Amino acid sequence: MMSDVIAAMRRTLLSCTSLVRDGLVGFGASAVLATSSARAADPIVGQALATFFDLDRQEIAALTLALAVLGFSVVATILLMRNRIRAEKTEALLRTELHGLQVEADRFRALLFAEPQVLISWAAGDSRPEISGDTSLVMSQDPQHHQPQRILAFGTWLPPEPALQMDHAVDALLDAGEGFILNLTTSTGRAIEAMGRAIGGQAIVRIRELSGLRRELAEMTLRHKELSEETETLRGFAAAAPWPIWAKRAGGGLSFANAAYARATEANSVTDAIDRNLELLDSDDRGNLARALNDNQPFTARVPIVISGERRIYDVHALNISGGSAGMAIDASEASALSAALVRMAEAHRRTLDQLSSGVAVFDAQRRLAFYNDSYRRLWDLDRAFLDNTPDDSSVLDRLRAARKLPEQPDFRAWKAKLHEAYRAVEPAKDVWYLPDGRALGIVTTPNPEGGVTYLFDDVTESLELARRFDGLIRVQRETLDNLAEAVAVFGSNGRAQLFNPAFAKMWRLSDEAMQEHPHIEMVESWCRPLFDDAATWQTLRGAITGIENRVAVPLKLERKDGSVLDCMTMPLPDGATMLTFQDISDAENVERALRERNEALEAADQMKVDFVHHVSYELRSPLTTIIGFAHLLSDPVTGPLMPKQAEYLEYITTSTGALLAIINNILDLATIDAGAMTLNLGPIDIRKTIDDAAEGIQDRLARDRIALQIDVDPSIGNFTGDERRVVQVLYNLLANAVGFSPQDAAITLTARRSEHSVIFTVTDRGPGIPPEVKDKVFDWFESHANGSRHRGAGLGLSLVRSFVELHGGKVRVDSVVGKGTTVTCDFPIDQTAHRNAAE
Repeated sequence: MMSDVIAAMRRTLLSCTSLVRDGLVGFGASAVLATSSARAADPIVGQALATFFDLDRQEIAALTLALAVLGFSVVATILLMRNRIRAEKTEALLRTELHGLQVEADRFRALLFAEPQVLISWAAGDSRPEISGDTSLVMSQDPQHHQPQRILAFGTWLPPEPALQMDHAVDALLDAGEGFILNLTTSTGRAIEAMGRAIGGQAIVRIRELSGLRRELAEMTLRHKELSEETETLRGFAAAAPWPIWAKRAGGGLSFANAAYARATEANSVTDAIDRNLELLDSDDRGNLARALNDNQPFTARVPIVISGERRIYDVHALNISGGSAGMAIDASEASALSAALVRMAEAHRRTLDQLSSGVAVFDAQRRLAFYNDSYRRLWDLDRAFLDNTPDDSSVLDRLRAARKLPEQPDFRAWKAKLHEAYRAVEPAKDVWYLPDGRALGIVTTPNPEGGVTYLFDDVTESLELARRFDGLIRVQRETLDNLAEAVAVFGSNGRAQLFNPAFAKMWRLSDEAMQEHPHIEMVESWCRPLFDDAATWQTLRGAITGIENRVAVPLKLERKDGSVLDCMTMPLPDGATMLTFQDISDAENVERALRERNEALEAADQMKVDFVHHVSYELRSPLTTIIGFAHLLSDPVTGPLMPKQAEYLEYITTSTGALLAIINNILDLATIDAGAMTLNLGPIDIRKTIDDAAEGIQDRLARDRIALQIDVDPSIGNFTGDERRVVQVLYNLLANAVGFSPQDAAITLTARRSEHSVIFTVTDRGPGIPPEVKDKVFDWFESHANGSRHRGAGLGLSLVRSFVELHGGKVRVDSVVGKGTTVTCDFPIDQTAHRNAAE
């Protein structure tokens, strides 16, 4: 029985111990379990105790409980000691493991941050990142930028395009867990790799600098990608290029050709051209190309190629590449033609520039003389050998300065530097140089598109002088116009006023401000119509100003409403403009009108006088002829003898009627000449006989006054054409006039001379002469001045002389000296035919 009790107790203790050891229950729970076990073993233990110690049930129960508690205490103590020992061992082990983990973490951190990098992590459901690592990798050196949140502002340390890529990649990582790897370059030029992954519910971005092999690998990968893309791009370009492009293997077979090559070789397709290994060049050109490539030299040549039956010029370029060669042929036909045309044009331009009077010098981009014309050399008097040696710009200027041919400058170096700014300029520049020798040169510096400068020199000395004179003339013209009494206005070919003087504005009552606006002639007409509104006249003025054809001066007379009269003249100018001049002729017009009226009255009176004289002469001639007839009848002995006194009276009657008849005949001749009805009876005139006939008519007067007539005529003078009767009448009147003014016992002279084209008669007397104030009136009708002589007459003799001589086409001249006499010269033309033709 005892063994059963011990066994039950052992089982209870073991149960408690195992429960405590396994940690499945607490210490109190162990006591409860122990009590329960004791109770479960109570029947057996109680039975054994009751048997062994003779105890009742209550005692047995109390004893059992005490034993259970005692057992539990023992077990609990043992367990507590074991747990303490185990806890100390566990703590030591944990400390060892924690230290190992710390060492391992430090080792991993050291390995993780052995190279510059930054870790950015986002916990699940947390938008705030945790940043660790070397932030200087992505931050500037400015301390104010060292803020963790600025790392996420990728635009602060990445260029715009990489920053945008980074933003999209991080957003995709946070939203969908999509990983990424990006190779980027920071704003400071550092190459970095950004890698994003979703690990353990966290989003992690690692940013590290690419260095060493990793950078090279990344660069090689990127380069390989770029090369692949570039290769595909080049292959696509080559295939689509319009020029033949090909590639050959080392053995010479085609490995690549584009569509242009296939068309040029007349192949069906690119594959056909490669399969048949068609050649583009002829054998000679292929041989030259092969020799150049065998010498590892690129081949470049301009060769003719026949394509589709047309011979064209191509620029062929070929070079060795890995595993063979590649070539391309560019159509240069148009370029070749343009190049040849350009060469011809350049040569033509050079020849043209050589003919210019302006000096031209072209300096290239290296500032060396590339071209000059002869005018440039002569302008500066430079040696041709010096210019042909292509000197630079500075050398030319230095030589000219040494010869004192450039403008004097206080700082020559600064002046030259400013001049050489033309090599960097875009627009041409102009200037004028005033040389020490007094010349003025206009210089134009023009930058050349290919570099360099073209200098153009013109001697503007004369043009500047002309401009100065022109300006002076313009000022004088302006002052002259402004001070003219005439109104002047100039209108351009477009009909607008260009110039006017104050007299014009005043005459037409216009404001200077309105005329300064260059109004059109129609506007000016509307302003002037209140003073003058004749539509036809204004139409004429508009046509003269704006007309293109029949540009002639047009005189006009304008009678305005205010009573004034204007004389207008339109004068076309060489430049297409028209000048209008207006002159107020109101006073002159009134005077002219009065004079015209007076002249008309005088002409009417003169005509009345002529008509009266003509009428009276005819009326007097009839009774005079009767008297003369009866006087001759009475003097005829047939009618019977007359007493001496009757005979004397009859002689007086005959003499007086003869003189009166001569006066009447003279008056009739003058009236006929004045009326234009006189005609000459032309014929040959014997000059000597004509003189004798005229002298015979005055013999009685010569004898009565004892005056000698001296005739000086060349016996071989011959004759001339004229009206003999009128010439005799002229000489008679001259001789009669000379006898009348000569004193008794004097002499008069009549001479006749013949020249190449005329016959000249001269009658000279020794009378009192003609005073100057009377000389201009001697040829007028009824002008008779005795001047102290015995001359008495009607004053018609010299009037008839001048009229008859002028009818013959001759001239009459009177030379007189008071107190010494008078000479009258009559010049008759020999050939009357020439005179009549000239008159006609």
